[in-house]
Amino acid sequence: MKPLFALDSIRQIETAALGEGLPLMERAGLAAAELILRQHPKANRVLVLCGPGNNGGDGLVCARILHENGLESACWFLNEPAYRGDAAQAFACWQAAGSKPAPTPDFPRYDLIVDALFGIGFSREFDSRTQDLIRALNASGKPVLAIDVPSGLDAFTGATHDIAVRAAQTLTYIVDKPGLHTGVGRDHAGLVEVETLGIEARHFPPADGELVDAPPAALQKLQRPADSHKGRFGSVAIFGGADGMLGAPLLAGRAALKLGTGKVRVGFLAENHPAFDPAQPELMLHSAQTLATHPDKTLLVAGPGLGQSEAALLLLKQLLHEPLPLILDADALNLIAQQAGLQTLLHERSAPSVITPHPAEAARLLGCTSREIQRDRIGAAQTLAQRCNSTVQLKGTGTVVCTDQRWRINGSGNAALSNAGQGDALCGILAALWAQGLDSFEATSCAAWLHGAAADVWRQTHPLGVGLTASEVIDLSRGLLNSSAVNENIS
Repeated sequence: MKPLFALDSIRQIETAALGEGLPLMERAGLAAAELILRQHPKANRVLVLCGPGNNGGDGLVCARILHENGLESACWFLNEPAYRGDAAQAFACWQAAGSKPAPTPDFPRYDLIVDALFGIGFSREFDSRTQDLIRALNASGKPVLAIDVPSGLDAFTGATHDIAVRAAQTLTYIVDKPGLHTGVGRDHAGLVEVETLGIEARHFPPADGELVDAPPAALQKLQRPADSHKGRFGSVAIFGGADGMLGAPLLAGRAALKLGTGKVRVGFLAENHPAFDPAQPELMLHSAQTLATHPDKTLLVAGPGLGQSEAALLLLKQLLHEPLPLILDADALNLIAQQAGLQTLLHERSAPSVITPHPAEAARLLGCTSREIQRDRIGAAQTLAQRCNSTVQLKGTGTVVCTDQRWRINGSGNAALSNAGQGDALCGILAALWAQGLDSFEATSCAAWLHGAAADVWRQTHPLGVGLTASEVIDLSRGLLNSSAVNENIS
């Protein structure tokens, strides 16, 4: 688990460090140069793209140190140099070292490009000239190291200003930033390294959020005593399975069972539902109405394959009144988005709830567009948590898990999860962890990590990331949960 910080927190740290006279720009440029010398030994020609502010100053220091170490380093300036403060001093030192400006950004000539155009303070749209530059850089095929943040990427939301640099690697300064790990930020930032610039820990306020980049410590709570029985690990009831969508609740049920739930029942809306699951006969199958009145339930799941029929609506109303923990997924969320009465029922529930929308479902719940959700994923998740009185799992790359008090970004997962059934599997994994005793926030966070990490393991032997099924993810997730690697690398 790594701490993540918002802009106000970073400005507070910077102010304290500068108040002590720390040479942050010199340290930032040195760190970038040392990374290049250490990790890119074949990069003999380096082009540094320098913007007009402090990010450009960091680039100037980097270019000077590379030049002093015998590399052919050149700076190309977005504007006629007119630096102030520390950046002016960095420019003067760069000139004194005998470095030369590049007349044009001739990308093919160089082995590595350093993006030092704009930093975390940039928030406006690019002019057409800068857009053309970034477009050419992204099309060049050259590896790019971004200093602090890829230019054009919002370091705190993960959104872009129409266009942004796509870096292979980002060296971010002082602290890690959420926008590098969620939404399109993951594609633009590449591999992220954090350089604290030698600032002492006493200057750091409490983190605003967390990045889940290793097995969460809460998984340790799932260790079972010898004196165990199935009644100690929950009884999950999954509702869905309308005509044509019978597989969705079965996937969720199989995931819930294989990830440790004591007993799993599945209730189908379809009249002609299966009597049992040949692939997983341990599942107990019922009609939705029969299951709704069954006394042996400790946790409810509504949504996988539910549909939006009148019968689905009536069932959902009934489940929202139940005084049991409740997970709402898929069409359960779409029905709630359409019905103000359901929204009120959800908000007023006394038992805990978890909602698991993807961006389109989140947009329906908030009455906006998916694009607006993606422009501020953390903010959207926090708004949902407040409006729905629920823990939120906003799915997508860099899944956001939050309550109205805290948030995390999941650092596992990849594009191999982009196919049908994955949401059902994730829902079942979440149900299992919650039913076994983790609280709703920890269960939701751990489920996202396990689901994503399963895809990461699979992709090690399937580098294109094509063809991973939800059923495979369930088994891989179970393996991770039980593996010694999880227990040894817990964080």
